[in-house]
Amino acid sequence: MSKRKTFVIDTSVLLYDKTSIHSFPGNDVVLPLKVLDELDNFKDRPNLLGESARYINRYLDKLRESGTLCSGVKIDEIDQTIRVEIGAISNLTIPLGMDIESADNLIIGAALSLKKTSKQPVIVISKDINLRVKCDAVGLQAEDYYKDHILSENFETYNGQINIDLTDEQLAQFFDDGQIKWDKELFENQFVVGKSTSGSSLIGIYESGIIRRIDSPEKKLSSMIGLTPQSKEQTFALELLTNLDIPLVSITGLAGSGKTFLTVMAALAGLQNKTYERIIITRSIQPVGKDLGFLPGDIQEKMGPWLSPIIDNVRHAFKDTSYFNMMIQRGDIEIAPLTYIRGRTFNNSFVIVDEAQNATIHELKTIITRVGKGSKIALLGDTGQIDTPYIDSRSNGLTLTTEKFKHHELAGHIKLLRGQRSELATVASNIL
Repeated sequence: MSKRKTFVIDTSVLLYDKTSIHSFPGNDVVLPLKVLDELDNFKDRPNLLGESARYINRYLDKLRESGTLCSGVKIDEIDQTIRVEIGAISNLTIPLGMDIESADNLIIGAALSLKKTSKQPVIVISKDINLRVKCDAVGLQAEDYYKDHILSENFETYNGQINIDLTDEQLAQFFDDGQIKWDKELFENQFVVGKSTSGSSLIGIYESGIIRRIDSPEKKLSSMIGLTPQSKEQTFALELLTNLDIPLVSITGLAGSGKTFLTVMAALAGLQNKTYERIIITRSIQPVGKDLGFLPGDIQEKMGPWLSPIIDNVRHAFKDTSYFNMMIQRGDIEIAPLTYIRGRTFNNSFVIVDEAQNATIHELKTIITRVGKGSKIALLGDTGQIDTPYIDSRSNGLTLTTEKFKHHELAGHIKLLRGQRSELATVASNIL
């Protein structure tokens, strides 16, 4: 039987995942009083941080009906206790040289006091890397919050395609019938590059036991969009972006590989041929460190700095942005900041989530669950360029969504392997 532990939960964990307070069955959860002060600063926010803060506050208030938070309330269903620690803060001993006004240091001090009196291991749980480092420096055990984290040491990012060996007979059947049966397990909507012993090859997509030929994606684009894929991966991406049976698409790749360009062109083509009624463009603005209120103007002007990559791709394709701006004014293209997207429903829409690697799994869940009938959502990002401090290549929302959906027929993924922006951009992405 594992030994019971005391987990001191940092504010960053509670704000990241409101259900984290229920995630330590068979153990004791301690919330330093300073954590409640920090939660109070977020409760009025309209975004996920505000939702999490309000949820934790209400849950703690509900627990008061079953006992006192000072002495601890036991949740019998999961054999977990939750306690707000006051004594540890009033009697804490912060190591010399640490700022006694710092919220992080107060939490560390509370954990140190608990460690002195507790008969069981005391572990600080935090999404804040610096706080974990400081805990280690003063002799405290500290860990990341691993509920939304890929733990496998041998984890390799899913790239959406696979190479297989085929017989000449299978290859001939594929070209005659447009498909072949495949009894070996692959992921749904995984792209296949098949080679025969004679050296001939094919590309296709796996769908429920069948490898199907990919139709030319250019045929699905409108006459306005003159677009030719520059690699087989771009062909695969366009197949996902134009396939109406795959509503969730994720595309990753290094800078300049064409993620945004291909997606914007496919979305504009869908608008042109009446497949979709509007295009929704969204992204997380949290990594920049400023809320929308810091910038002047209406919502389009506030989002302007974050939409520059979209505008650049439109300018590259059409040498002009006036038509794009007119579609925004007309409502055909809508800018929807992720911060204010809760409660909405997007029907018959093409939803583009740019820089999705900077979103948490909870933020992406919020946007994906907004997608209604007749809509497609494309998650774009480079998991090698994560700007959000509390997530990494194994815990960001884009990676987790791709992994969780790779078995599902409603989703498809492809990683673009080559840069198309310029030779310099590609070399720089690989060597710098």
